[in-house]
Amino acid sequence: MASELYNTIDALSREKGIDPQVVVSAVEDAIVVATRKYYKTQENLRAELDKDTGKIRAFAVKTIVELPEQVEDPTMQVTLEDARKSDPDAQVGGELQIPKPTEGILGRIAAQLAKQVIFQKVREAERDTVYNEYIHRVGEIVNATIKRIEGPDVIFDIGKAEARAPRKEQSRLESFAIGERVRVVIARVEKASKGPAVVVSRAAPDLVQHLFQTEVPEIYDGTVVIRAIAREAGERTKIAVMSKDKEVDAVGACVGMKGMRVQSIIRELRGEKIDIIEYHEDPVVFAEKALQPAKVSRVTVLDAAEKHLEVVVDDSQLSLAIGKKGQNVRLAAKLLGWKIDIKSEEEKRQEVEQQMSQLTSASATPLESVEGLGEGLIEKLKGAGVTTVEALADMTPEQLEAIEGIGPKTVEKISVAVNNYFATLEGGEAVAMPDGEGDEFAAAVDEGQPEASAVEEAPAEEATGAEADSSEQTAEIQPAVEESETAKPAKQDE
Repeated sequence: MASELYNTIDALSREKGIDPQVVVSAVEDAIVVATRKYYKTQENLRAELDKDTGKIRAFAVKTIVELPEQVEDPTMQVTLEDARKSDPDAQVGGELQIPKPTEGILGRIAAQLAKQVIFQKVREAERDTVYNEYIHRVGEIVNATIKRIEGPDVIFDIGKAEARAPRKEQSRLESFAIGERVRVVIARVEKASKGPAVVVSRAAPDLVQHLFQTEVPEIYDGTVVIRAIAREAGERTKIAVMSKDKEVDAVGACVGMKGMRVQSIIRELRGEKIDIIEYHEDPVVFAEKALQPAKVSRVTVLDAAEKHLEVVVDDSQLSLAIGKKGQNVRLAAKLLGWKIDIKSEEEKRQEVEQQMSQLTSASATPLESVEGLGEGLIEKLKGAGVTTVEALADMTPEQLEAIEGIGPKTVEKISVAVNNYFATLEGGEAVAMPDGEGDEFAAAVDEGQPEASAVEEAPAEEATGAEADSSEQTAEIQPAVEESETAKPAKQDE
């Protein structure tokens, strides 16, 4: 028959949900500590609890060696000869247990020390039991009773242990009363120095999923599947659902007749808004649905590998698409698992215009890149607002002559210079000016002299003859070539 002490240990073990042998070991360790303190010894002590009598015996345990010279520590070792004085059956390598009287030696201090050791061991065993019980139940929904409120934390009774819900694991809309029963999610189990702490949550998306499984039979039996949930507790939840049966409307099943099913869940969540969205494999279509209630104009995939989308909405829909403090687009991005850039039509138009402007400015070529245009002529052109070769090439002779200081002959020279520039870019052959004439012309324009002083006109007959002898390939720039061919003889005659 078990002793009264052992029966007490057994009852304590059942209450704490731990193995009775753990408590027995704790008692034995406590006796060892108290005995060592009483005898002030460093011997290897061991204690044993007699289950039937309830008595606890303490021993000093020594290892048996054969020869005296092998004894390195007398408190830990004993020779075979000395061991056989107490135990005739002692053998080398065995252990000799030397009884240590404990009756009457466990005074008040020793007893208090033993009590502390027992409580410590029991607490450690209880922690391990709680940890092992709940570590595999993370993500599970359990019914809990509110036990007390400690500052911002709410302490729940979840059965075999207490659980804590910190502020970030609570919904902003909820307030609790002592004794109230609620459903919570086991978020994690922390093995801290004070023992394992079970952390529960009312803000986890898993809670919404569990509530839908409870309220919607089609989700419970697998006809409707929840593909994704994005939640900001106390504010809004977006849930994407799809149906495996073409005849079952996934969104309609979740909403229920007159919204009864979803309203039940909203009441459980204290009025949190819930958007139920039909899941789609195409991220473009899914994004349009996820941003509801805003109406989307168009969706563009910027980078499929990086999962990056651009969404354009009408100007009047921008604030609705973004939501309060960006909540709507943030939840949509969580639901899709894509990064979303959202813009209004006006913002997109300005962005396109800016890109076109940058493209145009990047392709513009300064006038200085064209050979044959002197500094003075370039200054006159810039003064008239012509700063690039492209702008100069687009101008008609009439527009050029309208610029002060530029006459017909200067227009012809500009035409040759610009044509030569583009011919060079395209890999063609430039039309060369006669030796020295380009420099002479540029210098004349730089000095502001009349065009005739730089290049004298040839007689009409010579011009006509030169025109007749010219080829078809130089037809576009023939007037300039005629002048260059007739100007030299004129100068030489002088």
